[in-house]
Amino acid sequence: MSKISIKETQNPTILKFEFEDFITQNESFEFKNIDEAQNSPLAQQLFYLPFVKTVYISANFIAIEKFSIVEWEDVQDAVVEQIEQFVANGGIIIKPSENKTKKQPVTVYGETTPNPAALKFVVSRMLTKNAIEFKNIDETAASPLAKELFKFPYVKEVFMDENYISITKYEVNNWQEITLELRTFIKQYIENGGTVLDENSIADRIQQESIKTENFDKLDVTSQQIINILEEYVKPAVQADGGNIAFNSYDEATKTVNVTLQGACSGCPSSTFTLKSGIENMLKSMLNDESIMVEAVNG
Repeated sequence: MSKISIKETQNPTILKFEFEDFITQNESFEFKNIDEAQNSPLAQQLFYLPFVKTVYISANFIAIEKFSIVEWEDVQDAVVEQIEQFVANGGIIIKPSENKTKKQPVTVYGETTPNPAALKFVVSRMLTKNAIEFKNIDETAASPLAKELFKFPYVKEVFMDENYISITKYEVNNWQEITLELRTFIKQYIENGGTVLDENSIADRIQQESIKTENFDKLDVTSQQIINILEEYVKPAVQADGGNIAFNSYDEATKTVNVTLQGACSGCPSSTFTLKSGIENMLKSMLNDESIMVEAVNG
């Protein structure tokens, strides 16, 4: 019999009932009533409980939002018993989709970064040719996968580039508690044909990059040299750590280089040290100018 554990959420009216294994394949469901829950026999059964307002099913959990007529402490054990009994009797949680795509096996592994709040999930296939960062779920129109990842309450930011996804977490959980869950979710999502990035939706961002490239010829010689140094010497190392660095501007009067940090580099405690002792010193040396300073903003 599947063992269910109860987890509180930030919303006191919503309680999570977690399974030991994943119960959906890279999909999330929200049911407001019994009619909407035709794809989920379990959700339909739960709606027979008079206090059930909304049922959410995703990853390895079922979350239930209740009406205020009861307190969770009075009914949660009965809900657990009902779910466990339903599963033990062979009940279907979610009906399989009619349009199942063939599984495409991939491997995914977690890799630490210099930023303790960020972990890099490396995938055994190319995901994108364009580095892209998502600060919150409202920014995820271009990435259905990023949108799903933000539904995990501990996910703070998502950054994608080439064959990896860099995830920055909130402090509420440590990596030992959540790495397996995230790795399994990403693996199953990609294997089941889930869309990582909608290339059409990121066309605007690509166009902006093209504009930056076109503007390169209009920049002063020093700015061009700085960009070339960042691209050739700095960016590969930063990307290996699950991040990205982008040139913003160079102020000739103050000799200040302004760059943007993304992914694992954004908010990293060691990024300031890296900028000052690494990138700044490299630019001073290669440009033969000890006056140069580097300042960064988090992307």
